[in-house]
Amino acid sequence: QLQLVESGGGLVQPGGSLRLSCRSPGFTLGYYAIGWFRQAPGKEREGISCISKDGSSTNYADSVKGRFTISRDNAKNLVYLQMNSLKPEDTAVYYCAADYLSSCPLRGDYWGQGTQVTVSS
Repeated sequence: QLQLVESGGGLVQPGGSLRLSCRSPGFTLGYYAIGWFRQAPGKEREGISCISKDGSSTNYADSVKGRFTISRDNAKNLVYLQMNSLKPEDTAVYYCAADYLSSCPLRGDYWGQGTQVTVSS
């Protein structure tokens, strides 16, 4: 059973940056399309970015386009979400998800536990 682990969340000031990582110990992430989602208190979960198995295709929600960048290093079994120009409305729990031998958009077959991102002065 694939297990996903997110890291890199924290408290950052508006305008700052964070880089989130998603890994899966013991599994080859190169077989999976990976997406990042977020959920703020009282709001529905939002899909914000997705990357294909080989990294050749990416997509972004309008809310993060131009500020966030998804990437992957299949040799290291890691997927990243670089978040720049952060805004208070980016505050949420961020989750990575994966679909086996699939493509974006994700069904969301596997999910991590999430990492908190708080943007506040």
